[in-house]
Amino acid sequence: MKIKQLFLPFILVLLAIPAQAHAQQPVVHAVMFWMDGCPHCEDVIQNVLPPLQQKYDGQFDLFMIEVKRMEDFDFLYQVAESYGISRQETGVPFIIVGEQVLIGSDQVRNQLPALVEDYLTRGGLDFPSNPLLADVLSASPSTPTTELVAQPQAESTPEPVSREASAPTVESSAEEPVENNGFTLAAVVMVFMVLATLYSLASLVIGKLYFHASWMDIAIPVLSVIGLGVAIYLTYVEAYGVKPVCGPVGDCGAVQSSPYAKIWGILPVGLLGAVGYIGILAAWFAGRQRWGWLSKYAPVALFGMALFGTVFSIYLTYLELYVIYAVCIWCVSSAIIITLILLFSLNSALQAFTPSDEEEDLE
Repeated sequence: MKIKQLFLPFILVLLAIPAQAHAQQPVVHAVMFWMDGCPHCEDVIQNVLPPLQQKYDGQFDLFMIEVKRMEDFDFLYQVAESYGISRQETGVPFIIVGEQVLIGSDQVRNQLPALVEDYLTRGGLDFPSNPLLADVLSASPSTPTTELVAQPQAESTPEPVSREASAPTVESSAEEPVENNGFTLAAVVMVFMVLATLYSLASLVIGKLYFHASWMDIAIPVLSVIGLGVAIYLTYVEAYGVKPVCGPVGDCGAVQSSPYAKIWGILPVGLLGAVGYIGILAAWFAGRQRWGWLSKYAPVALFGMALFGTVFSIYLTYLELYVIYAVCIWCVSSAIIITLILLFSLNSALQAFTPSDEEEDLE
């Protein structure tokens, strides 16, 4: 009995050593801004973070801040500006590790694992000392950190922190409430686009037009030139990082700096629109020439491009209303223009499918 009592303290010490060593493991803390529906964020959450969680098993702690409303975008811009990053260069995912910022899925994938490994070898890293983040980091209801997003096979996934519920709201730069700052206009335009698309497809199927005026054909190149100007301006804003002129309606900066401003993160939406308007102008011109079958079916190509542009504009407007939570007046203007071109080109498209008198005589 005395022997057991003699060795009992040593046994307890030996059992406590692994637990103490585990408790003293270094941890790297970081902050990530993300947005629901952002494909780059989903890529990072699904493909980049789970391997880090599996490899380091709690030694990498990521505090996730969801960007949901315009005030969240403003807060993100303020944080980015504190690191010398302009609005035009800001996007999500936006991860802060120490004093280093990673923007976009490519930077996160290529640099985050090495940064975590490096800081762990140095003994760990605390959360960024940026005073703008202090309130958010301390306002979590239970702990100032959230675990990494769990892998799909995990039983539960911790909810990311949203600034809307966890921290005081930073005043938005917009004077009007977010619901009234162009949202009603965008919603009305979206309904107009949907109805115009359904009407055009129905008229094309039944081969009957319910309204048309001669001036509509002449209006197509005029609208195309205006739309081309809008598209070129948006391309210029995206290419050179210029702050867009938005006026009293909407927040063009939030829309243009969102990940949806580029297709697959490469092709600016404005550039795609510019190419589309040039194609519409070319098809309209070809339809007024005597170039045989090319002139005959050019109106069909024009209608097809306008239909694609309208459907794509419906998608973009949906993103502004329900994902980005910001409206770009330039985008809304382009949406109206392409929808009018769709309606005005319907008559010529129907005529292209109607046999001419010469063709009927040949039959």
